[in-house]
Amino acid sequence: MSADVGGVTVGWSTRELAELAGTSLRTVRHYHDIGLLDEPERRSNGYKSYGVAHLVRVLQIKRLAGLGLSLQQIADMDVANEDPHVALRALDTELAATIERLRRVRAEIGQILSSAAVADLPPEFASAAVNMELSETDRSMAYVMSRLLGPEGLRVYIGMFLDQQDRDLDRELEDLPADADEPTRADLAARLAVQARRLYTEHPGMLASTADAPRGQQFVERTIAQALLDLFNPAQLDVLVRVGVAVKSS
Repeated sequence: MSADVGGVTVGWSTRELAELAGTSLRTVRHYHDIGLLDEPERRSNGYKSYGVAHLVRVLQIKRLAGLGLSLQQIADMDVANEDPHVALRALDTELAATIERLRRVRAEIGQILSSAAVADLPPEFASAAVNMELSETDRSMAYVMSRLLGPEGLRVYIGMFLDQQDRDLDRELEDLPADADEPTRADLAARLAVQARRLYTEHPGMLASTADAPRGQQFVERTIAQALLDLFNPAQLDVLVRVGVAVKSS
């Protein structure tokens, strides 16, 4: 609103309003476009004439946006005639969660930078696997299992995962060609079965590792089966099947 003082019309142009509010012409125009700022009266020459109410409104919008509210949230508050405290409390809760997430991320990055954790593994595995030589398949399975198992099942799985002491045997499976002959497959399966029996004996919780899986045992089994099909060639899969049969029959 403009005022007439001593016969002189007092009011600011759009540029003057923007300068007073410490913002830009584009921003003021954007506030108009999205309905946050009412259009002012116009002078006899057709130019806009802004008053104190417009300046206060622009400064209010800047203040709320500076606190982290989006322009849409500010508009919604106007429509609902809502106290800003309601939106700010919700924003405060959101910021608290963000701060906690960033704190955890910083802690993980600190571990990685101090060589106490591995960068390209899920956080559940990162610290425990620092000194291990892991293949791409190992890393892939770590990611898959981190999404399938519940807290207790994952704890047991990590314990067994890290207890695979014969890395040469694991690498032999990794390097097994798809056309490996029968004697080679049978021999490798027999030696891997010995390791597998030991692991299941020393980590009996693996037999119930899917008990707390969020999406249930059947989903875990289907997903692991798909992962194995994607990660291993036919000869490797044949060896793993033989190992599974040997373990179950022991």
